[in-house]
Parts: sequence; C-alpha cells; structure tokens
Amino acid sequence: MILLGLESVEREEVLKEMAGFLKKRNRIMKEKDLYEKLTQRERLGSTAIGEGVAIPHCKMKGIKDPVVMLAVSTKGVNFHSLDGKPSHLFFLVASSPDTPSLNLQILAAIAHLVRKANSLLKKILEAKNISEILEIIREEEEKINE
Repeated sequence: MILLGLESVEREEVLKEMAGFLKKRNRIMKEKDLYEKLTQRERLGSTAIGEGVAIPHCKMKGIKDPVVMLAVSTKGVNFHSLDGKPSHLFFLVASSPDTPSLNLQILAAIAHLVRKANSLLKKILEAKNISEILEIIREEEEKINE
C-alpha cells in the first residue's frame, strides 16, 4: 500500500488522508476509528523519528492482519520531529491489540531500514512510480541483511 503525492500539509490531515486511502482500498473497516487512534497516539508524542520520516502507528480492534502503508509527501509536513525537519515519508502501521510483539517487530524493522539505508528519503522522493519505490525498499533491505 503506497500513496504517492500525499496532498495534506498538516499532521492531522495527513493521518486523515492515509486512513481514507486505506478505507478506499478495503484494508480497514472504520476510517474514523483509525484516524482517532492515530491522533491519540500522536498526542502521546510525535511518531516522527527524524531524517524526514514518521511512523504513525496504533493498535485497533477489528484488524486481523497488520496494515502497513507508505505515504510520500514531496512538500514535507511539520510532524513535530525531534530534529525539527519536515517529514516526507510516512510509514503507517495498524495492528491488532492481540499481537503486540508483531506490532513491535514491524515498527523495529521500519526504523532499522530508515536508519541503515543510505539516502532512502532522497531515492524515494526521486522515484517516479510505486514500482520504483518498492524496488528501492527491496534493494535497501537486501543491503542491510547481507
């Protein structure tokens, strides 16, 4: 699930746009519930990890298999990152409260990829389509796991 050309420029609107994207693709049942869970999590502290990346995440009842998506913003969004820089890549993770260890594994894998991959942000922002983005992520994962 990749959303190119994220249009929103405010944190709450980004979360709403991503929830709507997942609803339209039948990946979630309740768009409003997902949005509310994500905003509750953001109130605890920003999920922006720096270097242009945020990982908004939550646990939500009614989700069997974890939902993972990537949204790309060429403009950048103030997601209240610790480094003060705008976020361009948003890896959303929503999972069942019944599988907390799986949720943590997914979050850790994304954070590891972001920290270890060389110029991931730049490469994804320069990608022309979803296929290119998937290939970039695959290549970077392979390099890390060598």
